[in-house]
Amino acid sequence: MDRRKSLKAIALGTLSVSAILSSTGCDDKKTGSDKDAGKSKTPGYGRTEDEVKRDAKLNAEPFFTAAEMKTIAILADIIIPADEHSGSATDAGVPAFIEFIVKDKPDMQLPMRGGIRWVDVQAAKRFNTSFAEASQEQRIQIVDDIAYPEKAKPEMSQGVAFFNLMRNLTATGFFTSKIGIKDLDYKGNTPNEWDGVPDDVLKQYGLAYDEKTLAECLKIEDRGKLMTWD
Repeated sequence: MDRRKSLKAIALGTLSVSAILSSTGCDDKKTGSDKDAGKSKTPGYGRTEDEVKRDAKLNAEPFFTAAEMKTIAILADIIIPADEHSGSATDAGVPAFIEFIVKDKPDMQLPMRGGIRWVDVQAAKRFNTSFAEASQEQRIQIVDDIAYPEKAKPEMSQGVAFFNLMRNLTATGFFTSKIGIKDLDYKGNTPNEWDGVPDDVLKQYGLAYDEKTLAECLKIEDRGKLMTWD
């Protein structure tokens, strides 16, 4: 059930700009009075005062039951388990992320709650227990039937739709978390080194750098120094 590599490919296309900016510190570029003025209006992660109030309201109103949250956590860790590189989906706070998202986007509430019920019904029919109380082997049997849409039987269509949603939410929650961004080895905006156009390419086109350019722009020993301009 190791889907980490494929999930990374999905997540690279879905990482939110706000999460990336927050992780790299790019949202903290204000200086002096501008920065101080913003402190009273935002909590430090790019939210307006109204958005902060709405977040607090959503966080204060639980949607899923404790049993449903347990099932979400189990499924999330089946999708992204811990490995030698990083923690699991639950280590990254994915269940709480999913809880927040379905309150932020109510159209997801019925598909998620219905899907949790669907896996519980499957566990009851097959093993006479709930999904959360089933053994890991029994859980994987159910998941294997819905995790691969192209292989799933027609009667599994409801479960496939639910698992697609669950997988997408898990990948988004994980790879926009601190743990997930570290797992991607995302470095943000970091300085690199440029030694100019290679000599063979310059010679091919009959070009060369002038002495001023070489002195000001391509001095390896001056790397790391702040540039001053005339």
